[in-house]
Amino acid sequence: MSDPQAAEAGRGPRDIEVLTIGRVSVDLYPQQSGVPLSKVQTFAKSIGGSPTNVAVACARLGRRAGVVTRVGDDGFGEYIRDELAEKFGVDNRYVSTDPDLRTALAFCALDPPTDPPLLFYREPRGPEMNLRPADIPDIAATVPVLWTAGSRFAQEPSRSTVLGVLEQRSRRAHTVLDLDYRPSFWSSPQEAGAHIGQAIDLATVAVGNRTECEIAIGTADPHAAADRLLERGVSLAIVKQGADGVLVATANSRAEVPPMTVDVVCGLGAGDAFGGSLADGILAGHSPVEIVTRANAAGAIVAGRLACSDAMPTPVEIDEMLAREPTDSSKAPA
Repeated sequence: MSDPQAAEAGRGPRDIEVLTIGRVSVDLYPQQSGVPLSKVQTFAKSIGGSPTNVAVACARLGRRAGVVTRVGDDGFGEYIRDELAEKFGVDNRYVSTDPDLRTALAFCALDPPTDPPLLFYREPRGPEMNLRPADIPDIAATVPVLWTAGSRFAQEPSRSTVLGVLEQRSRRAHTVLDLDYRPSFWSSPQEAGAHIGQAIDLATVAVGNRTECEIAIGTADPHAAADRLLERGVSLAIVKQGADGVLVATANSRAEVPPMTVDVVCGLGAGDAFGGSLADGILAGHSPVEIVTRANAAGAIVAGRLACSDAMPTPVEIDEMLAREPTDSSKAPA
């Protein structure tokens, strides 16, 4: 692994606190809600892709964040680079250009808004699936928080490249794995479980919902899933339970954090806001319950907005959400 050209603006790569590795796309959000994709007339574009959104969320919370990914040699790739650096303050020097593949696109239909379907344009594959060791900066081995996602292991050479990063870190704190199961990326759940499971054995923090836990470790029961993650050597296990809140577990403590309530505008991006706040809380040295409480608030804020990266909250907005008294239990939990 090697660092590209030295940093501009007097900042060195070792200033980065959170480095994420994985998917990026241009997301196209419909301007008409509650209708199928065939009926949508206009779209607005935004940066998407879970690890990239997490980097944006971290930057919005005041952290120095960078992302390792690939884009195509096209206008959408240029858009991603410019938006990351100029709009969101995310270090873009590790966004490389794939010579053969186009930047990935993802179309969203707000039908239903709580769980909007995505239509991916990644043919024959997303360019970040071609990540190779030369794309990975040296700081990946020592950065305070390294964040990657289960989808990273769906294809080669990305799979071996990112496993190599995790092996080099040797479970250095804090190595975060978002279990992030996306069926369209895999030939079967069994294949996904085998490869994501390898990454669990190299992580210190694991976070996923019940379905993702079932794929990765064979159980959707939150407490059993937390037990299995801890038995595999993870020091902080987080299991999202939807309307039942979030289970957070360590070897010495366990708690269920209740969900926040929100009028859902778009369910996409809430998990990435949760992830960015999680990384921020880890760096701040908060307790596991405080980390998850603030992450829940961040996710709820984004669920109440349209788009992912553009919707990420500030620390003040999270504080304001936490200060609110719940007023309507009929609202959907984020």
